[in-house]
Amino acid sequence: MRFPPRIARISALSALAAALLVGGPAVAGAATAEQAPAPARISAPAASGVSAADVGSICYNELPAEAHETLDLIEQGGPYPYPQDGTVFQNREGILPDQSDGYYHEYTVETPGSDDRGARRIVTGEKEQEDYYTADHYESFDLVDHGC
Repeated sequence: MRFPPRIARISALSALAAALLVGGPAVAGAATAEQAPAPARISAPAASGVSAADVGSICYNELPAEAHETLDLIEQGGPYPYPQDGTVFQNREGILPDQSDGYYHEYTVETPGSDDRGARRIVTGEKEQEDYYTADHYESFDLVDHGC
């Protein structure tokens, strides 16, 4: 059974850490989850023109049927139709939040009428239900909202 993605909640301690990372003033215990600033995102190199803030969102129900099939295969642990499925995604474009090597993995989303793997992919992170969809071969990503 699929569960909705975790909603990031920022505690006073993590708000303090985020403020220290970006060089802003902070007083321990002063920020609440509603008032806390979002953690700083790591931007891609300036030459690429993209940043982690460029990630959009997409409702699970708005994904193409083939993406649903891929997500079901991921949940089942395979078997996958392509040998590249399940391999480490390097995030070279820098669009997804910066993480350590091996954090992200990619999977093919079939493209009807395509003679090859096509451009559509699901990229998963290590967090439960951290699934990103790209229809344009990593030029843009949408975080899948499993709650709609």
